[in-house]
Amino acid sequence: MPLLPSVDTIAAIATAQGRGGVGVVRVSGRGIAHIALAVLGKLPVPRHATFGDFLDTNGDVIDQGLALYFPAPHSYTGEDVLELQGHGGSAVLHLLLQRCLSLGVRLAEPGEFTRRAYLNDKIDLAQAESVADLIEATTTEAARSAMRSLHGDFSAAINSLVDELIRLRMLVEAMLDFPEEDIDVVDTTHRDSLLQKIQAKLEQTLATAKQGSLLREGAHIALVGRPNVGKSSLLNRLAGEEVALVSDVPGTTRDVIRQAIQIRGVPLHIMDTAGLRVSQDEVENMGMARTHQTVQRADLILLLLDAASGCSAEDADIIASFPADIPHLLVYNKADLLKDKTGAEEGVYISARSGLGIEALREKILKLIGWHNQEGGTFIARERHLIALNLAKTHLDQATGLLNQPELFAEELRLTQQALNSITGKFTADDLLGEIFSRFCIGK
Repeated sequence: MPLLPSVDTIAAIATAQGRGGVGVVRVSGRGIAHIALAVLGKLPVPRHATFGDFLDTNGDVIDQGLALYFPAPHSYTGEDVLELQGHGGSAVLHLLLQRCLSLGVRLAEPGEFTRRAYLNDKIDLAQAESVADLIEATTTEAARSAMRSLHGDFSAAINSLVDELIRLRMLVEAMLDFPEEDIDVVDTTHRDSLLQKIQAKLEQTLATAKQGSLLREGAHIALVGRPNVGKSSLLNRLAGEEVALVSDVPGTTRDVIRQAIQIRGVPLHIMDTAGLRVSQDEVENMGMARTHQTVQRADLILLLLDAASGCSAEDADIIASFPADIPHLLVYNKADLLKDKTGAEEGVYISARSGLGIEALREKILKLIGWHNQEGGTFIARERHLIALNLAKTHLDQATGLLNQPELFAEELRLTQQALNSITGKFTADDLLGEIFSRFCIGK
């Protein structure tokens, strides 16, 4: 069970740094009535916007704006919350914040408002993480997926799995209380049916979570090839702007050029690398060394080839240097100069200059990084969620091989449930909570 939050009152600026039309100072905890009387001269009517002056210690006006009061437990944190919405200037917001701090309020730590919401059972841990993911989303699809998680879609999928596991564990524990000769065939049939249902549901949840993780983290795509095959031109085409210098002089690209793009809402990190060839230029060789380092960290490698010459012996050597566990795609550039444009079965024919085949390349990239549309939408997921789901799958697979050893079978089911509960926070270490919420912005 989570620990109850501290009883002290916290405050922070809840809007982003810089100038804006509106700025918000949020206060949560005990003594809100005292703070409201000092700053506003009255306690606002709950859940009604109240216009008034924000006063300093001497009764002078700091700012004018709206005040919103949310009594516990019907607030974001589950505590009494006061929000002061004034003008969005940095100086005036800090004056208002300092006024609140002078009344015995403590400055909130990063993520402390959301942490209190979690500890007060307003949201579970997966929903709390989706708050930060929604704020940090870089594509519309990632934002929609984060909103689904915040709405509870991911948690509902996990809770449904846990409910099925509990039913199976109850059946197994009941069977343990009877000698083998007293166990009805109906019980074992029901047990096996429940186990298969849970396995199928876990597989589906894991597949959806992988899609959500891809939306959150994106994929790293390395553009690799010999000099002058058009890597920088392809980067510019995919980015939709001139982000890399294009030249007929070999070895122009000396360092890795990174550019963030998106395809159908999926964030991608494209990395244009130095051309690979034998060179006596020390700086160029340093660039090629960085190319090899980049390839090791990529999720997908695009090997650009000249469509006219095809895959040469030098290209074959480059392919042989690729890590075996990282997928790669042969991309034949300058295809617009070919008379025969039938293409190659093992790759994609494009023209970075004219745009020929670029849409087919985009679709191929999405397929190779594992993206596919999910019916009903995708919920956002983090690396720790995938680790927990894979751990649950491992224990469930081990349980399948222990049907004739009921005590061990029951233990594997318990470990499966424990792994799933760690996602929503029903079984979570305090140090993990600290790490998760420390990554939030202050004021959220």
